[in-house]
Amino acid sequence: MNIVNMMWAGGTPYMSIHKVHRQVLSHAGADARISNWLLLGSGLCCGLGSTREWHMPPRALKGRHLWRLLRPWLRMRLRKALAEAKAEVVLLDGIGVARLVLPLLQQIPEVRAKVLFHGKTHLSASDIRLLRMLPVERLGIAAVSGTLAESLQRDLGRPVQTLRMALDPLAFVEPLLSRDKARQALQLPQAAGMMLGAVGRLVESKGFEMLIEAFAKARAQQPDLHLAIIGEGPQHAMLQARVDALGLAGCVHLCGHREDLQQLYRAFDWLLVPSRSEGLGLVVQEAVMADVPVVCSDLQVFREQLQDTGGYLPVADECAWAEAIAHCTALSAPAVAARQRQALAPEQAWQAFRNGSQSLLRS
Repeated sequence: MNIVNMMWAGGTPYMSIHKVHRQVLSHAGADARISNWLLLGSGLCCGLGSTREWHMPPRALKGRHLWRLLRPWLRMRLRKALAEAKAEVVLLDGIGVARLVLPLLQQIPEVRAKVLFHGKTHLSASDIRLLRMLPVERLGIAAVSGTLAESLQRDLGRPVQTLRMALDPLAFVEPLLSRDKARQALQLPQAAGMMLGAVGRLVESKGFEMLIEAFAKARAQQPDLHLAIIGEGPQHAMLQARVDALGLAGCVHLCGHREDLQQLYRAFDWLLVPSRSEGLGLVVQEAVMADVPVVCSDLQVFREQLQDTGGYLPVADECAWAEAIAHCTALSAPAVAARQRQALAPEQAWQAFRNGSQSLLRS
């Protein structure tokens, strides 16, 4: 089976999407031949098979203004390349890629399409028509959480498969570093009191600005607290400036992007996930499998994973987060982590993900 995996772009901002697609494709079967196509930008963070970087003009890819006149030319190039690749299945990264690719697949009846949604998406009337255009046997639609799948299914009026991303628990745990080694790798103080962690792109939707403000309030009550944030993004300078202005330079550590992130979770005593919105929030799974308890925003995608064990807090409620951070020192982190692991059931989630990936690609 020849599979073309088309993703919007390359580079670290898209690492989580690359990771999900790689995990899905790893269950395509021994006979699968995989090619990854990055339409915009370069740098596949992780993947299987060969990679082709298209470097399409961003405005043409988005179809804005007069640039939309280039879309027929882009589709012609893609159609020729799909024929050369002898593609049987194309895996498409969300509605942005689907808008470009699905119209040309009407002319290639031998190719089946699979659209994978990673986060909440506003679908226009034209998007809905587009996703209804091909019959179910030629177009499969999946989402990385049950919450997202239910929302899409209501909008589209056609089946949407839940394909909740999961990791192989045994493979994940094996390379984990110990607490001391992980802190050493991150250049964090070994003798610190409680080390709180946060992971994600430094963008508004992750809620890190609010988290730093809440941490400052909590530290006034618990002066031995530390906070380490792993990730990079456009808010880095602003967050660092706020850390400095609050006098937190010695206890809030902006660690930047780390390729070895999955090995480092045990540097933290607790993981804080203050997201304003999430498609799935894979860091929750990763922390729980590393035996690190999680406190997170009250989002349905998190409840879907941790049920009633998540320590859920109101989105962007600085006072509630400050109180919860200060209270972490009074809780038994191992006991909370054990309850969350039982709720997550990583072994069963991994098997369900394997079965779902095979079903998506081969149906």
